[in-house]
Amino acid sequence: MDEIFDCEQPRRKKSYRARVSPLEMYSDAEFRRKYRFSQEGAIKLIDLFGAQLKSDGRGGKLSPDLQILTALRCWGRNEVHDDSADLQGIRQQSITNVCRRVALSIVEKRQMYIRMPANLDEEVQKINMFSDICGFKSVVGCIDCTHIRIPRVPGNEGHYYINRKNFPSLNVQVVCDASLKIMDIVARWYGSAHDSRIFNESALKLKFEGGQFHGRLLGDSGYACTPYLFTPVLRPSSRKEVRYNAKHARTRNSVERCFGVLKSRFRCLQTGFRNSLENIKLYIVALAILHNIAIIFNEEEFPVEEEVVEEQELQPIQAVGRGAAVRAAFIEENF
Repeated sequence: MDEIFDCEQPRRKKSYRARVSPLEMYSDAEFRRKYRFSQEGAIKLIDLFGAQLKSDGRGGKLSPDLQILTALRCWGRNEVHDDSADLQGIRQQSITNVCRRVALSIVEKRQMYIRMPANLDEEVQKINMFSDICGFKSVVGCIDCTHIRIPRVPGNEGHYYINRKNFPSLNVQVVCDASLKIMDIVARWYGSAHDSRIFNESALKLKFEGGQFHGRLLGDSGYACTPYLFTPVLRPSSRKEVRYNAKHARTRNSVERCFGVLKSRFRCLQTGFRNSLENIKLYIVALAILHNIAIIFNEEEFPVEEEVVEEQELQPIQAVGRGAAVRAAFIEENF
C-alpha cells in the first residue's frame, strides 16, 4: 500500500507559446502605428532600458525587447490586456506585470530625462527658445495641469478624485519647454484639486521662491500671478496689455501642445486607465519620460485630435499685490 504513495507522478513539462518579435512582423509604418515609435526608435529604447529587464528564467524567458514592445503597445494603442497578450504570444495574466516592470525600469532614469535647467547656461537656452516664438522675454517654462481618467476609487476618499466634469481622475501638473519637453511633473493629486493648490504645495514653487531660477513661468488665470509666474491680464485696459495677453497666449500654448502630443502618442492618457492607482501614477511618469525621449529621437508626432485640447480653468484668479505690480512693470517696459 505504501508503494502507492511512494510513487512519484511525472511532472508535466511546461510549454510556452511561440513568440515572434514585432520588429520582424510589420513594415515601419505599421509598426509605428501600433507601437508609437519607429522601428529604429524602438531599438534605441531597448538599448536604453533592456539591461534592467533581463529575464530570470521564469515566465517563458520573456526577452527585454518583447517586454518593452508589449508595454508600448498597451500604452500607445490602449488595447485591453487580452488583445495585447494574444498578439504578443504572452499569457494575459503576465501583461500587467510586464507593464509595471518596464515602467519601473524607465522611471529609474527619471533624473536624466525630466529636469529643470541645472545652470544658467541651460536656463538661458530655454529662455531663448521661448523668446523665438513671439518675443516674450524671460520665460523658462510653461505650466498647466491635465486630467487623466482613472477607475472609480472606493472608500471614503473616492469623492476627492471626482473632478469638475464629474469623472474620477488624477490632476497632473506639467512644466514644459518650447520644444514641448516635460521638465517637471507631479502625478499624485486627486481630480478635485485645483491647479493653483498643486503648484503651491510643489517642490518647484519652493525653488522659484528660493531664487533658483532667473526666468519665470507662464500659466493661465487658474494660477495666482507672482513675480515668477505670470498670468494673463483678466480685463486688459490698454494696447500694451492686449499685446501682452496675445504674446502670453502664443507662448503659453506650448504646454497645451505638449499635452496634445503626449496624449496622441499614448492613447491611454486620453481615454483613461484600468489599472490600480499606484500603477497609474507610475505609468504617467514613465510616459512623460518616453514623450521626452521621442522628442530627442526626433520621432514623428501623431495627429492631435480635437478632444485632446485642454480647457482653461473655470475660476480665474485676480492678480493682486507684488505679482500684479511686477507684471505691470514688465508690460510697460516690454510691450
